[in-house]
Amino acid sequence: MQNVLSGIGSAVSLGRHIPGAVPTRGGLPVARGRDVRVDLFNRRTHGLRADSAMSPTASQDSPTVFIVDDDVSVRESLELLFSFEGWRPELFASAREFLARPRTLTPSCLVLDVSLPDLNGLDLQKLVADRTDMPVIFITGHGDIPVAVRAMKAGAFEFLTKPFDHEVLLGAVRQAVERSRAALGSQAEGLALRDRYASLTPREREVMALVASGLLNKQVGFRLGISEITVKAHRGRVMQKMEADSLADLVKAAERLRLAPEKALLSQVA
Repeated sequence: MQNVLSGIGSAVSLGRHIPGAVPTRGGLPVARGRDVRVDLFNRRTHGLRADSAMSPTASQDSPTVFIVDDDVSVRESLELLFSFEGWRPELFASAREFLARPRTLTPSCLVLDVSLPDLNGLDLQKLVADRTDMPVIFITGHGDIPVAVRAMKAGAFEFLTKPFDHEVLLGAVRQAVERSRAALGSQAEGLALRDRYASLTPREREVMALVASGLLNKQVGFRLGISEITVKAHRGRVMQKMEADSLADLVKAAERLRLAPEKALLSQVA
């Protein structure tokens, strides 16, 4: 429960953190209007951060932080805060508005309010549960422990109550983005592995499954009705196509692909 309600009672003004920050609400800077926000960005860009998210190049390469909150002041304050960190914020006033946005394949996380006008935050969390590459950070104005426990059990990355220390939120987003990056990397590796497996012939797939299960070339040949020399030839092509440097690599690939020869096949070899 270390993550649950970790931000209670830790409101800190961002005035000392963001030059030109105006009065805060819920521990976050509140811009008085478009002109103020532009001025703040300009000060940050030219004064403190050369790599600010206001740079077009940085914006394209930066992780995306989705913000779903029905309070426009919260959305704009978070937009300001995250932009200064070099991230690319996207704002949504409702869960349905967010769901209409195409899925992204870049590092990202979702900063989500519990109370929303249509679907609430917990409902939205269920709908995006399959997006393991997009950790969910809840923010709420109500320190409801049962809701927090429910959210964390459903896989929330963090649960913060307003007002919260902005550094706590920034730290959570940083960690969430790294988790997202790792998940995307794993997904990419899995896709490449499946592509390599798809390049195998049906016979090569049979050989791979049997070899990865621990059978010797002679046993594989007996089961498939082919010579040991032919098995060795198939095995060599499998190793090459699967980019496996050793039998251990091939076994790991088979495990990731969840390959398993039928029990009937092995029983005939025993």
